[in-house]
Parts: sequence; structure tokens; C-alpha cells
Amino acid sequence: MSSSLKNLSDFSHIEVGNAKGLKFAIVVSQWNSQVTGALLDGAVSGLLKHGALEADIEVVQVPGSFELISGADIVFRKEALDAVICLGCVIQGETRHFDFICDAVGHGIANVAIKYNKPAIFGVLTTDNLAQALDRAGGKHGNKGEEAAITAIQMALISKKY
Repeated sequence: MSSSLKNLSDFSHIEVGNAKGLKFAIVVSQWNSQVTGALLDGAVSGLLKHGALEADIEVVQVPGSFELISGADIVFRKEALDAVICLGCVIQGETRHFDFICDAVGHGIANVAIKYNKPAIFGVLTTDNLAQALDRAGGKHGNKGEEAAITAIQMALISKKY
């Protein structure tokens, strides 16, 4: 599905559910902070909009996107959480570093979810340039942080049900 034609953060067509009583951690990368700060704002806003309480949202900053993996592992180990939202931004550069980081972060976050049998949400932008990242961090394509929050709510509710 092409994102060039629409705002990806339109949830008017789905039933999100109520986040009241659910506990979340948001692990956010400090690298590319212009983007990740906007993702964080979107995630917090999305959680609050759907009933989460500020007291039930913990924000943990880590140095970069690779550290989202251990950050998620640490908060699951130390906190009674319903879901962890991982927010980062990796922008393509001149080397293959982008490929290795994106692959490792995706697999690592998935492994944390499996290890704890709880939702660990991948809210990491993997873009060709800063403009694409900004378009997805509150720009014309919505806010991936808000999308990650909605995903966390839905998955936490599924996890509680089953």
C-alpha cells in the first residue's frame, strides 16, 4: 500500500478499545531526536486519547535505535507492563550500517515480545531521508508514534483477553 496518497494515522474506521487501567512503557531513541521527539508526542497523545492515564505511561530514553532492544527488555524485567512501545528513527546513509541496524532492531524487538509473551511494538521509522521521517512523525503521513500507541492498546487488550 502506498503511503504517498494518505495519512496513515487515520483510525476512524477501527475500534481501538479503551486503554484505561493498562500500563505502558515507551522506550524512545535519543538519536534523530527531532523525529523521535515527535513520535513520542504522538504515542503519548494516542494513549491518553484512548483512556490511558499519565501515571500509567513511563518514558525511557535510550541512546539509539539499537538500544531499543535492551531498553524494552529492561523495562519488561523491572515493571509490570501490558505493552512496551519502541520508538526510533534510522535514516539511510552512505554505508550498509542502515541495513544491519534495521534488521537487528526488528528482530530484537520481536524477540523481546516472544521472551516476555507481551506486546513489544515496533515504532521505528526506516527512511531514505529526513524529509520522509518528518512526514511520518506528525507530517503529511500522520504520526507513526500514534500508530504504535494504537497497536499497543489493541495488542494489550488481546493479550488480556487470551
